[in-house]
Amino acid sequence: MSAYKDKKTGKWFVFFYYRDWQGKNKGKTKREALEWEREFKQKQQLNLDMSFENFVEVYSNDMKARLKLNTWLTKENIIQTKLVPTFGSKKMNEIRPADVIAWQNKMLAYKDEKGNSYSETYLKTVHNQLSAIFNHAVRYYELKSNPAAKAGNMGKAQTKEIEFWTKEEYLKFSEAMMDKPLSFYAFELLYWCGIRLGELLALTPADFDFEKGVLTINKSYQRLQGEDIITEPKTAKSNRTIQMPEFLCEEMKDFLKLLYGCKSTDRIFPVTKSYLHHEMDRGAKTAGVKHIKLHSIRHSAISLLIDMGFSAVAIAERVGHESIDITYQYAHLFPTKQMEMAQKLNAERG
Repeated sequence: MSAYKDKKTGKWFVFFYYRDWQGKNKGKTKREALEWEREFKQKQQLNLDMSFENFVEVYSNDMKARLKLNTWLTKENIIQTKLVPTFGSKKMNEIRPADVIAWQNKMLAYKDEKGNSYSETYLKTVHNQLSAIFNHAVRYYELKSNPAAKAGNMGKAQTKEIEFWTKEEYLKFSEAMMDKPLSFYAFELLYWCGIRLGELLALTPADFDFEKGVLTINKSYQRLQGEDIITEPKTAKSNRTIQMPEFLCEEMKDFLKLLYGCKSTDRIFPVTKSYLHHEMDRGAKTAGVKHIKLHSIRHSAISLLIDMGFSAVAIAERVGHESIDITYQYAHLFPTKQMEMAQKLNAERG
């Protein structure tokens, strides 16, 4: 990049090359330079005559610092691969509901090389991100309306039945994992405490208080862009202490004794999610139990607590969830009260 002053006008100018998204060197032509200047002024003035792609930069600057890195990277991937290619060059204040509907139709018609379509959940997620960008423009930059909201959503929230292991299935699995202590103890914590995978992988010896029998959850682990990242837990509710059953306290004491030279702030499970995925597949096959996803260990833990008769509020407090989410996601597992309600209403009627 070079800057120079025009001797006749006294104005400063900048001339530069840049690399495009394919890594090729590019220079600015006069037409491109004038267009760049126009768009730069629009962004400074927050003029919604700017392109969607340029507003994405504004949106990114506003939102990136407010979100966890892994959350932002997911949003950014959707924006750059599913939204910018279609809406990038269109002006923010000229995008109509009809444009959104046309884009939706392409998304709905998409098939990959194997003939698979996008899932209903993914379609809903992508549309929600588009709508979030327009909502941001409406709320903070005086865009008149949200064309994505007017067009209506596509796809739907996940409605698949939750998969889980019964206690008997988990015990068979855990027995098969005893040949590898690290794997065995990792799954013991996941199942008996119902913690999230990122919470497990962030645990240190300092998080255990064996005198009180509690485990403190106050951080989460992510592997992002080739680096180990320790962040705040998923939500404010996720910061919690969990009372461990006595047998689990004894197991974890034994495990920590095996970790020679482990400092109080060192991760006690210095492995990846991929490792645990592989170990879960291995253990399920050895034990002869049905295959479920790694996250479904958490579903299994919650299902056990429901079966034991605990309320949604009590379960939510233990697993770091909102009680309304527990009620909604696991409603089919809670004992029905319909017969009891009918009987009491009958008694009231006399």
